[in-house]
Amino acid sequence: MNKKHLFSMLIALALCVTAMGRNYEPVDYVSTLVGTQSSYAISTGNTYPAVCMPWGMNFWTPQTGKMGDGWTYTYTADKLRGFKQTHQPSPWINDYGQFTIMPETGETPIFDEEKRASWFSHKAEVATPYYYRAYLADYDVVTELAPTERAAIMRITFPESKSYVVVDAFDKGSYVKIMPKERMIVGYTTKNSGGVPQNFKNYFVMKFDKDFTYTAAVTDGRINTADIKAECNHAGGIVGFKTSRGEQVNVRIASSFISEEQAIENLKELGSDSFDEVKARGRKTWNDVLGRIEVKSDDIDHLRTFYSCLYRSVLFPRSFYEKNAKGEIVHYSPYNGEVLPGYMFTDTGFWDTFRCLFPLLNVMYPSMNEKMQAGLVNAYKESGFLPEWASPGHRGCMVGNNSASIVADAYLCGLKNYDAETLWKAVVHGASAVHPTVSSTGRLGYEYYNKLGYVPYDVKINENVARTLEYAYDDWCIYEFGKALGKSKKELEPFRKRAFNYRNVFDSESKLMRGRLKNGKFQSPFSPLKWGDAFTEGNAWHYTWSVFHDPAGLIQLMGGKQTFNNMLDSVFNVPPLFDDSYYGSVIHEIREMQIMNMGNYAHGNQPVQHMIYLYGYSGEPWKTQYWIRQTMQRMYNANPDGYCGDEDNGQTSAWYVFSAMGFYPVCPGAGEYVLGAPYFDEMTLHLENGRTVSIKANGNTDDNCYVNTLTLNGQPYSKNYIKRTDLMQGAQFVYTMSPTPNYSRGTAESDVPYSFSKIK
Repeated sequence: MNKKHLFSMLIALALCVTAMGRNYEPVDYVSTLVGTQSSYAISTGNTYPAVCMPWGMNFWTPQTGKMGDGWTYTYTADKLRGFKQTHQPSPWINDYGQFTIMPETGETPIFDEEKRASWFSHKAEVATPYYYRAYLADYDVVTELAPTERAAIMRITFPESKSYVVVDAFDKGSYVKIMPKERMIVGYTTKNSGGVPQNFKNYFVMKFDKDFTYTAAVTDGRINTADIKAECNHAGGIVGFKTSRGEQVNVRIASSFISEEQAIENLKELGSDSFDEVKARGRKTWNDVLGRIEVKSDDIDHLRTFYSCLYRSVLFPRSFYEKNAKGEIVHYSPYNGEVLPGYMFTDTGFWDTFRCLFPLLNVMYPSMNEKMQAGLVNAYKESGFLPEWASPGHRGCMVGNNSASIVADAYLCGLKNYDAETLWKAVVHGASAVHPTVSSTGRLGYEYYNKLGYVPYDVKINENVARTLEYAYDDWCIYEFGKALGKSKKELEPFRKRAFNYRNVFDSESKLMRGRLKNGKFQSPFSPLKWGDAFTEGNAWHYTWSVFHDPAGLIQLMGGKQTFNNMLDSVFNVPPLFDDSYYGSVIHEIREMQIMNMGNYAHGNQPVQHMIYLYGYSGEPWKTQYWIRQTMQRMYNANPDGYCGDEDNGQTSAWYVFSAMGFYPVCPGAGEYVLGAPYFDEMTLHLENGRTVSIKANGNTDDNCYVNTLTLNGQPYSKNYIKRTDLMQGAQFVYTMSPTPNYSRGTAESDVPYSFSKIK
């Protein structure tokens, strides 16, 4: 070997050792930009890069979209309009309590959002959960941001120039006051998209570390240097400084839904810490939360995808409570406008998140969900209903009464530090009532459902089959919750009986769920490919499987396991044809199904996401293993187009997290998780109770997606499920993976997971 070749090898080895020597932590794998390459027509997540704490009250995001645009940040945009405090859960729900801050330089400041926008590049952008940085090219300014739960610190590096900070409190009623002696700006914003009382305000305070040499109030676009206060439709404020090149100005920011005084109290979250200290604190918090799940893999792309999904899984529901000067937990009620004691959480839609986001909390973060359950108690007391879609109060969106699932699963998982009896009253009330102004809260059509056993197709209640199926599952949840509380058989019987109402919309001819008329006949004509109408953002091929609590009953209706498996197979085999006549155009969920080359399987929306796991109920678990791997490899990545549809407040991300672990909560409340196949070589779950769950997959490769053997705690294990009690005591899974299916494993009747009609 010549010296030149040896030298090259040594250099390569040194570089390799340097790369290997970096101490990567979980948060280092997170990309907050996943899902941001989205639009109205097609969603690859419909996310924005949330800079925040886990479940934090306030999120921050760079703003590329116009004021009021639900697409607040899109990856393809060229310009930034500001750095926005946001509480937006979804572009479809939009935002509330929002304002933006924009550094500028030049002879005169610019308030107009179009004119002030600056070019930026992703090459000069750093986006992490705990820290964001962007270079505003038109102003030669670097802006950095590090948050706490209710506050944030901004560090702005200016050139030698006349420099400014513009505060835009947005329209629909706002207020800004500049306080030069105190180096402060205070104000409020009221801009919202619904779901708020009349007295709603988000109060903000900002404290600078440099004296102002320029001040101006902005009243509906008019900049006035003679004023330091504006209260109008669209208020703003501008402060300026004379800066030298490289000079840094720090701004400490906090807000409150209670009062300006409480916003000042919330500013104490920053303490006296410097920017770098706040940033380090945030990094530690994120590593503590993400580090509950430890993953070992040689594939950095898979690690990035996993931890980016786990990051999205712990954003919502957001905290909507504060700590007053006495250290007491208090909240502004988004339901009645009063300031009251106790917890409150918001910005989640239970139609999405009951499926696996909340079950993930119950496995990995149960103490957080106990606070959320206490918040639900308060929501019921303050509004008379449990929310179904909250942002921040009741919002008219989606269908179902799935708060019953959220409540039941938590209690049945052993969460107890809250008022479960009040939640019992809440779920019973919601089963036979509908909110007087928000018809998606409670049960629209409950009179028909309780009397006929289904919501009819011809009574002008849309999405009636979807409602019937979800109400039946919700009744099962209420029944199981009531049993655990010791309620009487007489009290529980109506819920037990109605849990079988899914049978009433099953059409034996098509072997699919189908709209049914008030007179008992099925709707005609019937197109299984028709989206909407009797279903919610899906068709009969998607919704037929929404019998979470009784797959065995559905198998029986279809005529046995073979037919059931053939119908499951058909979801993937039927071409991505669709009927969009109900909507009058192709909605983005349809397009996302069409382009994925997976037949009629629509993973980009929630109703069908559990379907892959149903093969474990019908004796062909290897198909579950195959389709899980296909979905994870083809539908997820860590790039800006990383999702195959709306991410939806953690639900689509939590599906990936659960599936990577090798199990999934097909039926929240059943106390079981259906097994699939692990995605990584090794995983360790650090449970809150101090126990650990280890998952090891020997021979795991992209091609080896099938489970050949499995041992649980050293013993051979053939079942297609794991009981929660066994999991939470600590468990050791050891898999041997294979490129070919094991057709004899998991096929016995004793291997089948829970079904209500076949209680073990």
